Amino acid sequence: MSKGSHRELKLLGNAAADFSRKELAPSREENDKYPYGAFFDTVINKAYTIDFFHIILPEDAGGMGQGMAALSVVLEHICQEDSSLGGIIFTCSAAHEIMKAAGSMDVLSQITDVAENVNDFLIAFPVFNNPSEIPHLACARKDGDRYILTGSIEYMVLGNIAAKALVPAKISDDNTFSFFLVDLKDKGISISDPILSLGLHACPATDISFQDVNGILIGEENKGKDYFNAMAEKFHVAAAAMSQGIMKGAFKEALAYTKGRFQGGRQIVNWSEMKMILANMAVKIKVSEMILASATVAVDENGNGWRECAKAAAIHIQELACDLTTDGIQVLGGVGYMKDFGQEKRFRDAKHIQAILGLAPLKKIDYLENFIM
Repeated sequence: MSKGSHRELKLLGNAAADFSRKELAPSREENDKYPYGAFFDTVINKAYTIDFFHIILPEDAGGMGQGMAALSVVLEHICQEDSSLGGIIFTCSAAHEIMKAAGSMDVLSQITDVAENVNDFLIAFPVFNNPSEIPHLACARKDGDRYILTGSIEYMVLGNIAAKALVPAKISDDNTFSFFLVDLKDKGISISDPILSLGLHACPATDISFQDVNGILIGEENKGKDYFNAMAEKFHVAAAAMSQGIMKGAFKEALAYTKGRFQGGRQIVNWSEMKMILANMAVKIKVSEMILASATVAVDENGNGWRECAKAAAIHIQELACDLTTDGIQVLGGVGYMKDFGQEKRFRDAKHIQAILGLAPLKKIDYLENFIM
């Protein structure tokens, strides 16, 4: 499949939209009860069988070999209904991309080629942290031809459902780190209960401790920052697509509610104040669409300044999503805060996604420093 043709992207988008309407929308409220409710593993398996986890995986590793435009269109449609599944796809894809950037396709292929189910295929990764910004990472020491890991990693996304994890760990005392692949069934690993997060409740994360655990070095020692940045520079647009999906879901629910709600003998959608709120939401979505389309093309075609374009797009669209989901709650009034409507979940998810690939304020500072340096 060639990368990113209009027809192929449309087919992927239609497949993701149809899947989301049938599999995610009916159980969104129930799935959001995790970790105090059941996990939607049946839905995850269905998404796996129709290759939503294989979009950017190279063809020689059993994937579709697509670019960020394809991943973004799928994530956008999925996140219109439930961004938790989007977070799971994003996390695993980001881990794959780091291994690809590190030149460890042989190790990755060994996982994807033998995976019998989605759990064997998934790779846990602390995707809401930039390891360069974390003062305390796990430590690794070399023992002959092996690497032994000790310490802990907080908020390891997919830590309780994946078979393996991609772990950032320090080998030396300087500011560098390396990536290691570990088997989460290793007897030296302790995994906490799932953590109740602000948003993306059904995209599980755990704290993980390591005690003399074998790790496979991914790429070269102390090159972890380079590999993470190579992934993040591309994946900013995918994160922006998740936020854009949330925005569209919030607007769709707000518009439907105002058309079905009557006060004073007329639909509230006809109130001038309500029209202004909805108009502002619609404008934010259109601006987001234009920014994301431009940024995604720049990334996939290696356009001039594509790295700055992708990061700026993500920062701005994620902020727009936080503003728009606030409006989405306001449109519904008091019931906008109730869990049997989707707006309060979208508000939490939008705020949570701001921290994907690192804290939002630090991403802004890093963006500025790229101009100063």
